[in-house]
Amino acid sequence: MNIQAYFNPDFTFVQKLIFLLMTFAAIGLCVIIIYGISVAIAQRYSEKNRDEYLREDFDVRIHKLFEMIISGTSVMSFSCAYVIINHVYSLVEKGVIGGLTGGEAAFIQAWADGKDFMLLLLICLSCVINSILDALLIPLKLLTGEEKATMRMLGMFYVIILLIFLNAIGDGSQYGPVMMYYFGLMIGRFVYFDASFKDFVANIKRVFLNLPYLLASIVLTAVLGSIGFKLGYFLERNYYIVGIFYTQLFLLVCVALIHYGKAIIDFATRKRT
Repeated sequence: MNIQAYFNPDFTFVQKLIFLLMTFAAIGLCVIIIYGISVAIAQRYSEKNRDEYLREDFDVRIHKLFEMIISGTSVMSFSCAYVIINHVYSLVEKGVIGGLTGGEAAFIQAWADGKDFMLLLLICLSCVINSILDALLIPLKLLTGEEKATMRMLGMFYVIILLIFLNAIGDGSQYGPVMMYYFGLMIGRFVYFDASFKDFVANIKRVFLNLPYLLASIVLTAVLGSIGFKLGYFLERNYYIVGIFYTQLFLLVCVALIHYGKAIIDFATRKRT
């Protein structure tokens, strides 16, 4: 196996378009379910305030799902990068890959000398990417800082669940270090050095109340990823993680298109009125 094996040259533009439409359909189903939940909850309010509550509640719930997808994609991107780089490094060590350029050889040597530090750096970069996506590319302004922090924490938990599954069906030596770092970050998020028991309970409560978004993200990734592998869009021989990351990217593209499409529609509606 070489570096090129991580990319599927047979995944054509038409196939990508088909998979994108499938992803749209899957997210659309989630949106319909969320809307039904918002409608059911809105029935508790008087008719005078029901429509306003329904609109606000639905928008916030959709933004939470989108934040979950954004966070999951950001974390998965650098988990995927670590696994690929580490695997390429192991191939270089075994002599399977040779003829490296000076820059590639220097990078491999740096990876060998500071693999753990590089992993920590990748995790920090994932947080930076998450912030950039939130602030610039897909700004979800309806969510408070606390709500975003909760969804990001669930994003880590989401990736841990995926890595546990991949660890069970693949090479545990590739996924173990990443899982341990994320486990440490999760524990640190729940029990930081100056946290009170009240803060701990509050964190647990927020996570519990937002578990449906975690479950929705796992189901979306599992269903779409399985379809991608079954149709041959993704390669099964590269630890599966690249295919899952592809799925995350398609989800992210759909979120961006839906977000900006809705913004354009809202702008056009306000302009008419």
